[in-house]
Amino acid sequence: MDFTNPVLNADWPDPDVVRVGDDYYMVVSSFNRAPGLPVLHSRDLVGWEVVARALPALPPEAHYRLPRHGSGVWAPSIRHHDGTFHITYPDPDHGIFVLSAADPRGPWSPPRLLLAGIGLIDPCPFWDDDGRAYLVHGWAHSRSGLANRLTLVEVDPGLTELVGTPRTVIDGDELPGHHTLEGPKIHRRDGWYWIFAPSGGVTTGWQSVFRARDITGPYEGRVVLTQGGTDVNGPHQGAWVETPDGEHWFLHFQDRGVFGRVVHLQPMTWRPDGWPVIGAAAPDATSGEPVRTHPRPTGSVLPQREPERGDDFTTTTLAPRWYWQANPDPDWCLLPGDGTLHLRVLPDDVGDLRLLPRVLGQQLPGRPSTWTTSLTLGPAEPGTRAGLVVLGGEYAWVGLEETPAGLHVVCRRSTGGRREVTLAQEVLPPGTRTVAVRAHCDAEGVIAFAWRVHGAWRPVDSVFPARAGHWIGADVGLFATAPLGLPDGKDHVAFAGVSVELVNSEEVAK
Repeated sequence: MDFTNPVLNADWPDPDVVRVGDDYYMVVSSFNRAPGLPVLHSRDLVGWEVVARALPALPPEAHYRLPRHGSGVWAPSIRHHDGTFHITYPDPDHGIFVLSAADPRGPWSPPRLLLAGIGLIDPCPFWDDDGRAYLVHGWAHSRSGLANRLTLVEVDPGLTELVGTPRTVIDGDELPGHHTLEGPKIHRRDGWYWIFAPSGGVTTGWQSVFRARDITGPYEGRVVLTQGGTDVNGPHQGAWVETPDGEHWFLHFQDRGVFGRVVHLQPMTWRPDGWPVIGAAAPDATSGEPVRTHPRPTGSVLPQREPERGDDFTTTTLAPRWYWQANPDPDWCLLPGDGTLHLRVLPDDVGDLRLLPRVLGQQLPGRPSTWTTSLTLGPAEPGTRAGLVVLGGEYAWVGLEETPAGLHVVCRRSTGGRREVTLAQEVLPPGTRTVAVRAHCDAEGVIAFAWRVHGAWRPVDSVFPARAGHWIGADVGLFATAPLGLPDGKDHVAFAGVSVELVNSEEVAK
């Protein structure tokens, strides 16, 4: 039985994976989204589900009360040592943090600052056979002025403090053709220390591997995965894992723009000279290229699946598939468990939904999808609005808005700054306070909105080409807000369950 790439066709950036027994756990970047650090689980590397969000709020909590697009949680790592799971993640504006847990489903410890500094990114810890521990990380030029080098520093085994002096172990400026060397993951095998690290940039790069007999170097390296003749651009930055059956696999991302960084699974083999090759490769090749389909890992028998999207809102807590655009307050939403979600209306609307913390969202899937819900707005002050939004560097939404002339159903898109243009608008019949709304995304990321009050759907004539966010793909979200300066009331907007229909991968391939 074969699987088809990508195995996670949505924005799951910078994946890292650890196997413990027969279980695999993945963590990815979450940037400004909160709760952050989603933890995914799999039994076969092919099908994944979200089982937790390890970071309820980003530190410093006050700083991340507002959306800080492009900041927050960058590429993390997950490791298991002496019965404890550790997630190590960088915030390029504050430093490197660590969370720990006995169970990856939580609870996770509050984040502790291991290494303060600006521009420190992509950390990965390593425990050596002699009991000493190390941390390898990269650098973000946008913050530090440094880039294209990997730094190693000794830390205590509990990942609480530095005990050594940082040193550069691989300098990409000394390697022909290398630039933006980052994302290191460190391992040991057959007497060698191995550092897997991408180079060449998010959209156009490749995967390199380096090895040394001593952890401090000197390291020699080679490129082991490139785009080659495929359409999988920039295949790199991910995780090498070994299955219980002794098979070797590599999970990496591909940047798909508005759909974000999707995750591919590649076979990995070891050459007679001791070096790995990732993906499909000729017998004498030192580098492979991505596979689109491939036989599954041994023992994989369940249907290929991705995390759940729709939500009937019959629980009293938010499912871990959802996140906000900034650190949340507990009173932002209410889940009675009756099939509705109630979003509180707060007077914090400055006219630009990109600046609104209280957009409750999920990633826009990387294949055609249709998102449908309905919302009910009770009596409200003029300017109060709520709806379904596709949010990125630009955005568009469909929903309800209270006006002095009555309640309207509207569809608008951003135009830059704090301005929106109306794509469609219609006054609701007297006494009607509920509307069904729909957003359909095609294979290119073009959004077609529609609404229904009674009878047939009313499509919006103008479409909206969705846009990626800052280092992330676009989000699909729910929101409710009122103009800045209105009284702070206790009003809520009630959303019915969210239905998400996806076109399967086989149909997209046709």
